[in-house]
Amino acid sequence: MALSAALAGALAAAACHTPDPKALLDVSEVDAYWAVEPPMGGEQYIAPAVKFRLHDKSEAPQTSVQAMAVFRRKGEENLTWGSGFEQVASRRAPLAPGQSMVVTLKSDARYHSGGAVEGMLAHPQFRDALVEFFLRVGASGWVSFGQAPVERRIGARGVAEALGTASPYAPPSASATPSR
Repeated sequence: MALSAALAGALAAAACHTPDPKALLDVSEVDAYWAVEPPMGGEQYIAPAVKFRLHDKSEAPQTSVQAMAVFRRKGEENLTWGSGFEQVASRRAPLAPGQSMVVTLKSDARYHSGGAVEGMLAHPQFRDALVEFFLRVGASGWVSFGQAPVERRIGARGVAEALGTASPYAPPSASATPSR
């Protein structure tokens, strides 16, 4: 009886193990940029975004992975300006051992203007942003996997290069007003 109680206790302890996201996952190819949102009511919108490659370096499928990004404006690093969240892997769509995927998180805070999108980046009221991104596996806590400045560039690195818009600054022409 004592042996079965000890075995049950050991199995329960193993089942309640909190996963360590850094031991199971790694991140590469981090890119932080400004994403164009659909226009509304004659206004153009841009939001900070972060994109990274997530890799399952474990030997087991990950069935519960969540990603979150917190965006802050430079000079206001102690205040959250916006955030983004995504369920990256689930029981229905697990992340297999050795598998990689691209994760993109976009802020719910944005700038808006009645003028051209490119003009927002050069407007005097425009404030640069920073992003910190976190991952959680199962019942683990949120673990920071990095932070980066959001580059003054419309679109992800590959998209901007393909469009020939490598120069991030456009002449000032429109007002850039933050919104939430």
